[in-house]
Amino acid sequence: MNAELVTIGKQAKQAATTLAQLPTTAKNAALMAIATALEEGAAQVVAANQADLKAAEGKLAAKFNDRLLVNAERIDQMAAGLRQVAALPDPTAVIDRGWVTPTGLKIVQKRVPLGVIGIIFEARPNVTVDAAGLTLKSGNAVILRGGKEALQTNQALVKIIRESLAKQGIDPNAVQLITDPSHALAQEMMSLTGYIDVLIPRGSQRLIQAVVQHATVPVIETGAGNCHLYVDASADLKMAEEIVVNAKVQRPSVCNAAEKLLVHRQTAARFLPRVAERLTGLGVELRGDERARSIVPTIKPASDEDWTTEYNDLIMAVKVVDNLDEAIDWINRYSTHHSESIITKDLVSAQAFQDRVDSACVYVNASTRFTDGFEFGFGAEIGISTQKLHARGPMGLAQLTTIKYQITGQGQVRE
Repeated sequence: MNAELVTIGKQAKQAATTLAQLPTTAKNAALMAIATALEEGAAQVVAANQADLKAAEGKLAAKFNDRLLVNAERIDQMAAGLRQVAALPDPTAVIDRGWVTPTGLKIVQKRVPLGVIGIIFEARPNVTVDAAGLTLKSGNAVILRGGKEALQTNQALVKIIRESLAKQGIDPNAVQLITDPSHALAQEMMSLTGYIDVLIPRGSQRLIQAVVQHATVPVIETGAGNCHLYVDASADLKMAEEIVVNAKVQRPSVCNAAEKLLVHRQTAARFLPRVAERLTGLGVELRGDERARSIVPTIKPASDEDWTTEYNDLIMAVKVVDNLDEAIDWINRYSTHHSESIITKDLVSAQAFQDRVDSACVYVNASTRFTDGFEFGFGAEIGISTQKLHARGPMGLAQLTTIKYQITGQGQVRE
């Protein structure tokens, strides 16, 4: 095991011990101070990001540049997220419930931090700040391993965060960054049992599955977003058009952008030409099944692979379906169980869609782009879980805690 990695693990474990005892007021003050420090240090972060962007020229697909970019506006968003986290209730500061057993034992159930959280992520510098804020508020230490494309940006962000923590009298090892971007070290991090309590991967499906398959540390699986929109027979077509355009075009590189469009056969002839014109005018390449192409001949043929692909790009696959049941079955077969939406005026169809679609977030008459910790009121998110364990959907403060039972007796023994 890499000696430096073990040292980082030990430091994180020690920091987690002290963080778990910090009062909410101290954690909130630290979050507010970090937010201000980020705003004051914006120029150095942007300069580091420009260096990363320059180094990535010609090496990254264009669709990833948006994820990598950090500018003044995005730093303001990071700071706003930290302040929102500070304003949220501290899940570790309250008792979930309490009761007395027939034997007179007093049992209290409360939430406590997970401990040390490891995060392996790709070229998304905002993850650095989101993770630091949420783990600090929930009383956890965090070890970050970002992609090499964002290394200088992440170093600048973590430097500001650690300096701010130290000024607040908090162990700066609560937030640590692995600066060796090699795959070998990432593999070792996945096996840092005894130091990391849970590992959270964020990024491409390939990265996530690599962590799930190779980690010996427990993993919370965050999901790639093969997200679907279904335009029902009764849909308001103007509303549907605006939702489709927003969900696909507003920020196509992120996991909650829509990748697939399903349209009811009774609506397809009226809806597909108008939405196709809007989308192609905005640079979207459309790929579709035979029925979609018979209505809009400029749509390219879709392959079998298209239905399972998360594009993260201005590409969308289109399918015409016979009814709601076919749409639901298709989504449950091909989606990554992230976010899906139905556009409909029919309350029965809306309820059936929400009840039967097996995804973390299921919308009626809204864009999938709202699957986001900030939009959900969590301040930020540590990731969007598509698994079915204790965390699903955008993971905020509560999902970074576990349960402890505190039991008090008066000398009871078991008979």
